[in-house]
Amino acid sequence: MSAIAVPAHRPVLADALAPHRTRVQDAGLVLAGAGLVALLAQLTIPLPLVPITGQTLGVILVGAALGSRRGAAALLTYLLVGLAGAPVFAEFMGGPASVLSPSFGFLLGFIPAAFVAGWFAERAWDRKPLLAMAGFVAASVVPFLLGVPYLAMILNAVMGAELGLGGILAAGVWPFIAGGLVKAAIAALLIPAAWRAVRSLDERR
Repeated sequence: MSAIAVPAHRPVLADALAPHRTRVQDAGLVLAGAGLVALLAQLTIPLPLVPITGQTLGVILVGAALGSRRGAAALLTYLLVGLAGAPVFAEFMGGPASVLSPSFGFLLGFIPAAFVAGWFAERAWDRKPLLAMAGFVAASVVPFLLGVPYLAMILNAVMGAELGLGGILAAGVWPFIAGGLVKAAIAALLIPAAWRAVRSLDERR
């Protein structure tokens, strides 16, 4: 029986830009990734329950640029810093009470979403716009897998809203589809463009 071939991990942008890093530098990249998401979180379109923010774009960019493990670590750092009280969540929110927000499940989902974006990047899907778009759309779906059930739990069990499936989808899914596709498309343009710039620099050396 022949062994099943496992795709080799390819360097991600962080590896290409700094191939000989220390653990301290990797920690710096993780902190920088958390900072980028915190910055983009403040680009918001307020909605009654879950605002539209730039966070998902940050999640995809950080995951793709840092790779699966460092990307997930950056989003875990972001989550912990916010829960500790730093105003890094959307609309400068933060603190332990954030767990009672209907949108908190989406924050939890950002960690595996960054991992997924990095997983695709490690297989070189981030170097061509169409492949990047497919991978980034897949990563964009992940926060909904945690966010929507959490939203339903908070609204129904904690707030007593008693929303049915239609109401939950109207609150936590339908308003975000177009924006999610746009953000995935932006990332699918930015990351391959960054790779082209890296290759251009390499050719000039």
